[in-house]
Amino acid sequence: MFRVSADGKLAEHWDALTPLVEDTASGRSQTDGPGEVTEPETTEANRALVAEFAQKVLVGADYSVLTDYISTETYHQHNPEAADGLAGFGAAAASWAEQGKNLHYKTVHKVIAEGEFVLLQSEGEFGVPVAYYDLFRVADGKIVEHWDVIAPIPAELPHVNGLF
Repeated sequence: MFRVSADGKLAEHWDALTPLVEDTASGRSQTDGPGEVTEPETTEANRALVAEFAQKVLVGADYSVLTDYISTETYHQHNPEAADGLAGFGAAAASWAEQGKNLHYKTVHKVIAEGEFVLLQSEGEFGVPVAYYDLFRVADGKIVEHWDVIAPIPAELPHVNGLF
């Protein structure tokens, strides 16, 4: 992510990196799928949907409302360890929990949206302190696709700007 100054120059940058995995649980790559914004008029509605999902489900851990936000019919997954659908993600989450890596979101720092795509930049734990970058695609008022990077937060940074 970049922040651009008033004079059109790059002023700030955030990112998270993860290794590329060839064989994924869903058969999808970590980067394929639709990428063109085709519904710009849905930006604010999709931002609100994903922000509410993030607070209630990811931060609040209220999984009873999961299907209010994620499609039960179509949920394409790009996390290398999670298969498609809610059952595929549930199985991955159970496997992670057995390894002591529970998905725990503490703070959502940024919600950036354009059309059907919404990016969350969050902080939490996944066995260790991590930065979560979750990109969601929304269709007909439900999350239908998910890409992510889960990056460990270094104990020390080479600058004083913070990670978020």
